[in-house]
Amino acid sequence: MIKESIFLFIGGLGFFFFGMRVMSEGLKNVAGEKLKTLLNNATRLPIIGVLIGAIITSIVQSSSATTVMVVGFVNAGLLALKQGITVIMGANIGTTLTAWLVSSMSVFKITSYALPLVGIGFAMTVLAKTKKMKSFGEVLIGFGILFIGLSYLKDAFIPLKESEIIKNVFATFSVNPILGVLAGLIFTVLLQSSSATIAIVQVLAFNGVISFDSAIPLILGDNIGTTITAQLAAVGTNLNARRVAMSHTVFNVIGVAYMLIFVQLGWFRHVIDAMIPGDITAINIMFYIAVSHSAFNVLNTIIFLPFTSFLEKVTIWLVPQKEDSLDFGTQYLEKHLLETPSLALEQVHHEIIYMLTIARKSVNHASSCFFEHNIKRVKKVIELETITDNLQSEITQYIIDLSQRNLSPEESKEIPVLIHNVNDLERIGDHAQNLAELTRRKIEEKFLFTEEAVAEIREMMDEVHLMFEEAKEALKTQDTTIAHKMLERENCINNLQEKFKQNHIQRLNNGKCNLQSGFIFVEFIDNLEKIADRLTSVAKSVIGKMQWELKQ
Repeated sequence: MIKESIFLFIGGLGFFFFGMRVMSEGLKNVAGEKLKTLLNNATRLPIIGVLIGAIITSIVQSSSATTVMVVGFVNAGLLALKQGITVIMGANIGTTLTAWLVSSMSVFKITSYALPLVGIGFAMTVLAKTKKMKSFGEVLIGFGILFIGLSYLKDAFIPLKESEIIKNVFATFSVNPILGVLAGLIFTVLLQSSSATIAIVQVLAFNGVISFDSAIPLILGDNIGTTITAQLAAVGTNLNARRVAMSHTVFNVIGVAYMLIFVQLGWFRHVIDAMIPGDITAINIMFYIAVSHSAFNVLNTIIFLPFTSFLEKVTIWLVPQKEDSLDFGTQYLEKHLLETPSLALEQVHHEIIYMLTIARKSVNHASSCFFEHNIKRVKKVIELETITDNLQSEITQYIIDLSQRNLSPEESKEIPVLIHNVNDLERIGDHAQNLAELTRRKIEEKFLFTEEAVAEIREMMDEVHLMFEEAKEALKTQDTTIAHKMLERENCINNLQEKFKQNHIQRLNNGKCNLQSGFIFVEFIDNLEKIADRLTSVAKSVIGKMQWELKQ
């Protein structure tokens, strides 16, 4: 009997997970890019972030998927830390919908319809002509498999209702809720799914194995355990992404801590009893658990929402900025300065110089990566490229907002030039990433370079570094002499590119160079030349501005 129960539990859990995954993927495909757009458009109003988090999680049926998505958006600089926190609050509410779905099996035998749903869903995936209808078929398949899994889980726990040992263990959770929280936490961490933990708690309660009072601490522990997913997703990400993952943990841990006091005093139970009239029975205990799960997350969000800024400060304190870490946001742009265009333009100039510094760091890391055979630097280059992408977006939006103010002819003339500069610097970040990826191939596939080839790349790289210094000085001082010097240096880099390509062909003919290494060499110097081209555009903008001013 025990062996059969174990097999049913393992199989049922597998069906539940598989069904949840298939249903979740199908729902995401049906919704398409709208989910990402919805998340990306989360406004700075905390309540909107909460609603968006709840809606997305209700659709994809996975708080883990939403939190991972949030961490990814914050990592890409598309969401600010504070926005990410509010979306995760909403995700905690949205994930409770799964418990309500599971509760339906106590009212009518939904498992009777599970197999037909799988059959209909499969037919749709085979016969449907549109991708959306095929995805909808996947949703039906996942939904059906999920409830088949629940049916097996229910059967697996039936023998446990006769075990006094099991009943005593769970009864302990009523007397000592902290042990129940710990059990719920561990179980959720092991399963990596809060939905699965709550479903198991509901099925145990439905079979009479545990009481409702024993279930409450397990529900609370589940809410802490589910935060491990965001923490894992944040490993290797940037500072703000790690902070938003930590905010998820802090939010739920503090929520469970104060809620335990209400549970111990019996107040939480009284609130739930008031919400659902009548006595607890095998028919409604699943709904009691679903209501409790929702009540905790809704109440915790309501309490924390006014203190989002405080939560942000706590997570910043818990995840401090290291010396070598970089801020993904802008450094100088202030919205209130838009009403004073001359000052706003000055800030844009400072921001563009900062963006140039980031682009230069990116190229420097790519250079070190190549010469030092340090593949770890590739990751840093990718992070810096993400920062340049985000800076491009924010600076451009600021410039567009500025262009709608009452500008003088001189200021209006400068707007397109600034946008062009920002785009050029963003492209330098892309080229730096290309250099890093080429180096990754060189290291991983152990391509050998001749001393001559390495020396040529170093010579060209040195010229590019000098050009960066000149670009920074030219932007700071608006000195056309330095700008013209940059044009001369770019011409020199073009000549070096042609010369080194000829040298490369000669080495190939002499059998000194490996063909695959040669491909990387050519692409490497081509990207360096393109970086110089982008810096030349910056120089031309300085020259053009000065020439226009002299004509006035």
